[in-house]
Amino acid sequence: MRRLVQRRGGMMAVGHALLLGVLGGLLFKLLALPLPWMLGPLVANLVASMAGARLKMPGQLRELCLGIMGLVLGGQVTTELVERLPSLSLSLLLLSVGVVVATYVVTLWYRRCGLETTTAFFSALPGGMAAMVVLGEKLGNDVRGIAMGQSLRVVLVLLVLPPLFWVLEGGVSMRAEDAGTPGWQDAWLLLLLAVVPLGHRLRLPAPALLLPLTLGAALSVGGIGSLQLPAWAMGAVLLVLGSSIGTRFSGTSVRELLAYGRYALVATLLTLSVLAVFAELIHRWLGVPRDIALLALAPGGMAEMAVLAVALDMDPLYVTFHHLFRLVALMLIAPFIALRIGRRQMD
Repeated sequence: MRRLVQRRGGMMAVGHALLLGVLGGLLFKLLALPLPWMLGPLVANLVASMAGARLKMPGQLRELCLGIMGLVLGGQVTTELVERLPSLSLSLLLLSVGVVVATYVVTLWYRRCGLETTTAFFSALPGGMAAMVVLGEKLGNDVRGIAMGQSLRVVLVLLVLPPLFWVLEGGVSMRAEDAGTPGWQDAWLLLLLAVVPLGHRLRLPAPALLLPLTLGAALSVGGIGSLQLPAWAMGAVLLVLGSSIGTRFSGTSVRELLAYGRYALVATLLTLSVLAVFAELIHRWLGVPRDIALLALAPGGMAEMAVLAVALDMDPLYVTFHHLFRLVALMLIAPFIALRIGRRQMD
């Protein structure tokens, strides 16, 4: 009986989150705000979570939508784009230097806010939220603080960048909103989502996105097929993903959210400012459009930034490749830096 009640409660929490997502999307659409079907659900669920609403988004549903986005992203890979990858060395170098500088600056900020050094370091790293929380936990850090700092950074980046691009474009509609993409000619590609559990077993970063992306890219380059979603389906996927981000804060008190939020807001603005300088260098030296360079270096999660790039039609492969490179580099290097910091504190 208790299990049945819990199941019903969980279904109601999911239903409320989706309903809020629809209402938030409609409101943003009516107000002609940018990326309404992602940002509207995000904001609606975030506000409701802060008000104490019990909301939930099943991890399987989020992974399904991420997998679909991965297939869409992989379908944009062509042989010309593959040939372009070796030329990205300079922009990857600038990304790496920018991440080092931004992490150093934000670690100092979090230390000034009273966080212990390694907790401040993991909170400051711009990307890979899940990986940074796991690594921080293994080293005995304040996992709650790291998770809150990383989650708020992702939310703030998603709330800042689309309106910024919208303003820079003169307030016109975002490109993806006007794109009436055809769809379902290659709907059989959705069967590839069955391999997502394999990505978890292989411990790939963001497996729900990365494995479908890789398979979709291979089929696209081979001329076998590529998934394109109609506008309504893309909107539904964005609604689920936006709602899932907002529901992360369900059960978090307003007091706690505001306490972390003050520090995270300054940290996010500092990170964005530093990385914007390096994005400008990429724009000037390599000719990459300024908005695409900024999105490629933006301190959001790889999955969220890939979704944003697809939704805004801003060279998704260029953006995703840079975020994947950063995520892998952080996962390889961060534990050694954190251990070194810990040893210095013990000496």
